[in-house]
Amino acid sequence: MKIIDSHIHFDQYDERKQSQILADMEKTQVEALVTVSMDLESSIKNAELSRKNSRIKPAFGFHPEQPLPSEQELNELLIWMRANRHNMIAVGEIGLPFYLRQENPAIDLAEYIKILDRLLAFAKEIEKPVILHAVHDDAPIVCDLLEKYGITKAHFHWFKGDGETIAKMIRNEYRISITPDVCYERDIKDLVAVYPLELMMVETDGPWEFEGDFKGKATHPAMIQESVRRIATIKGLPIDHVYETLYQNTKDFYEI
Repeated sequence: MKIIDSHIHFDQYDERKQSQILADMEKTQVEALVTVSMDLESSIKNAELSRKNSRIKPAFGFHPEQPLPSEQELNELLIWMRANRHNMIAVGEIGLPFYLRQENPAIDLAEYIKILDRLLAFAKEIEKPVILHAVHDDAPIVCDLLEKYGITKAHFHWFKGDGETIAKMIRNEYRISITPDVCYERDIKDLVAVYPLELMMVETDGPWEFEGDFKGKATHPAMIQESVRRIATIKGLPIDHVYETLYQNTKDFYEI
């Protein structure tokens, strides 16, 4: 049963692991990889990877969990993204630096919001979906920015947040994607229980490594097969229906 990894940092794998993942895709029924980027250099790498293999669907953007780019760096990224917009499946990964602020509370969130605002405006202009890193206290801020620009095609990857925010995201029909930690994390299981399957996708966020039965294993898109089985169990739905719904959700959202 086919599936799509809706969020993976494919450019961060070494060439040997990249080759192995691509070679495994047919037997593991992984049809495509939505590959997100960290910055301009990462975006260029993902663009090149996609030219070599059509199963790689690249998204370009600036990941927020890192130091602020200079004005020149941000402008260069946006100019390059505009020039390569026809090869871009989405704008991403973008968002706000929740975890970075846990390490350094002095970080000026307002400056990151300004960058996100520009990237969302760009996504709206070129009519591309956005892939978001926005968890906990940052999620309501991002929801407000999405509403500001009238962006409805929003994908919150590995989402964590409060019930009020979850309810708002469901009303706005924002998508979320579930990682393999659904197999062992209670808060992710609870999220799956309440979020509509029709608004859900699955991902690995590879090469990020997982715990539980995945501890010590290199993250591979095939792991999402176990995520799908766990989602079906939580939802109390037939496995075939869950596979088909998640697959079609991702195809439709990203127009794959």
